Amino acid sequence: MSLARHDKSQLQLLAHQAIDQTRDLLQRAAPLTGKLLPVPPIRFDLRGKSAGQLRIDHRGGCTIRYNLALLDRHGEAFLRDTVPHETAHYVAYRLHGRGIRPHGPEWQQIMQLFGADPSRCHDYDVSGLSTRRLRTFLYHCDCGPHHLSSIRHNRIARGERYRCRRCGEGLRPGPPPAGTTTS
Repeated sequence: MSLARHDKSQLQLLAHQAIDQTRDLLQRAAPLTGKLLPVPPIRFDLRGKSAGQLRIDHRGGCTIRYNLALLDRHGEAFLRDTVPHETAHYVAYRLHGRGIRPHGPEWQQIMQLFGADPSRCHDYDVSGLSTRRLRTFLYHCDCGPHHLSSIRHNRIARGERYRCRRCGEGLRPGPPPAGTTTS
């Protein structure tokens, strides 16, 4: 495994190669989709240990995100494995919608069309890369306290509701009231 570090111009070249390869893969998928799919926005802003990600917003818009540090470390392998992986997620979503398993048979078929290994995870060296730490928020129900991640906390702020698996009560922000017994 290479841990090459490229200068800024070489890294920009690798990023352009990833974008060009996405275009090429979408052209290869055109017979399967019945049309040439548009190239979604591609960002190189993913951090941590994930190599790539397809983000689908609430309106169905897609963005492919790549980890620039891993592209820098593993350029050739990244282009060979990660770019087809994320592009296949995009094509699978455009063909089948949200109702399929992320690495299910539909995605695997597209990976085979791309001539890529349909592996679920990468094996890149990620030593020294920092990972995101989620903040937790204290909530409670009738049977005790619960620590929710910032993701669930933000979903609650947008109107989603969560219930305790033990007592079935809705979760409320903050610690349990004083004098409450917990089981």
